[in-house]
Amino acid sequence: MLDKIRGKKKNDKDTPDLRSKNNKKDESEVKDRLKGMVGKVKKKEESSKEEPKKPSPERKMPRPMPKPTPKAGDKPRLRPPEKKPEGKKPGMPGRGGFGRKLPEDDQRTLIGAAVFGLILIIIVGAGYYFLVYAPYQNELGNAKQMKIDEANTYFAGALALDPRKTLLLAEIDGAATPDQALAVDVLGPATEAWREYQNQQINGKKDAYGRVMITYAASGQKNVIIKVADAQKLVNEADASVLSNMEIKTPNTVAIPIIISRLQAAGGLINVGNSVDVYLMNETETQNQNETNQTETEVSNDTAPKISGATVLAILRARDSGVVTANRSHAQDVAINQLIQSSARSESASNDVEQLLRAAASRNWDEGVVSSTLNSYGWRLSDFERTSNLGELDAQYLLLLEVPREDAIFLIRNMNNVILTVPTQQAPDWMIKELRAIYG
Repeated sequence: MLDKIRGKKKNDKDTPDLRSKNNKKDESEVKDRLKGMVGKVKKKEESSKEEPKKPSPERKMPRPMPKPTPKAGDKPRLRPPEKKPEGKKPGMPGRGGFGRKLPEDDQRTLIGAAVFGLILIIIVGAGYYFLVYAPYQNELGNAKQMKIDEANTYFAGALALDPRKTLLLAEIDGAATPDQALAVDVLGPATEAWREYQNQQINGKKDAYGRVMITYAASGQKNVIIKVADAQKLVNEADASVLSNMEIKTPNTVAIPIIISRLQAAGGLINVGNSVDVYLMNETETQNQNETNQTETEVSNDTAPKISGATVLAILRARDSGVVTANRSHAQDVAINQLIQSSARSESASNDVEQLLRAAASRNWDEGVVSSTLNSYGWRLSDFERTSNLGELDAQYLLLLEVPREDAIFLIRNMNNVILTVPTQQAPDWMIKELRAIYG
């Protein structure tokens, strides 16, 4: 550089002697030349600032040269791939600007902070999931499942495919909170659906006598034969929890005669047409199938009657029911002009009841008189015994009961172990009067 400033040629072989005395002169010459070059540069800048720039004359734009058309058969020229700088991987920042390499300590600090932040985010997310989100979703799932089970319980059997069940399941599934799921009313729509269905069954299953048989299978099967009006009242007052376990059928009954004691015959105070329930009275003995072969006595704890709503079609009292003495008399007195005329006629009979019935059946007696005399004799006798608190306790009764066909075998096998009871909701007239007199 100094050689160029001093004016020497590049190929000069003479080298300056830095230790000679002419060094000072050479240095002064170099300084002078540098000052001159700097002065020229300053003057040029000042002159360029003072003089305004003249607009350059318009130039005519040269016409673009047409691109050479490729000839047929020429192969396209391929550009060679650009060479990447050695030692630099793609995606890595360079050494200058924002991508300059950080010190190793700073890099370790940033990596440690990133790892710590990632671990903290994972811990917070896991804690939220296990402590908040998962329990909440579990509670929501339990609430939905409880309502779904309730819907499946009520909408079962004949209503398993009811459209109202589909709507309820969709509403339960769409609940966003447990409270919304539990607030879905399942019992109301189910009760409405079952009432419509059971009323249709009542109208379609009644028999020629205007009765239906209701089979209730919630706590052991229970058959009840009731009138259509009573069945409709029962259906309209019950909810889905009862109606879903109820089946209405056409009565298929048989009349079974049984001979029972006065105690078993509800005290002898039942009459034809009464509805009675049949319970198992005595304890049943069963053989224990263990090594000791001991006999154990088991008492049934079932509070439901074995047969409900059995109808008394006829009741006969045993023949040894006392002696009836029948007396009939007629007297007439006439007084004309102090003349007295009188006449008297009397009839009497003393027979037991059976002989009196035979006399009437053989037409030796007037049937009308006998019928009016002995009408409901056994019932009236029992009723008088009830009012007098004095009666024949050893009397035997033959009853003709109407029961469902499937209960006939049970009643025949357990004739000596059954007891008839009168439900107060279907009580006879005398019982209703007594209850009203007692309870006002």
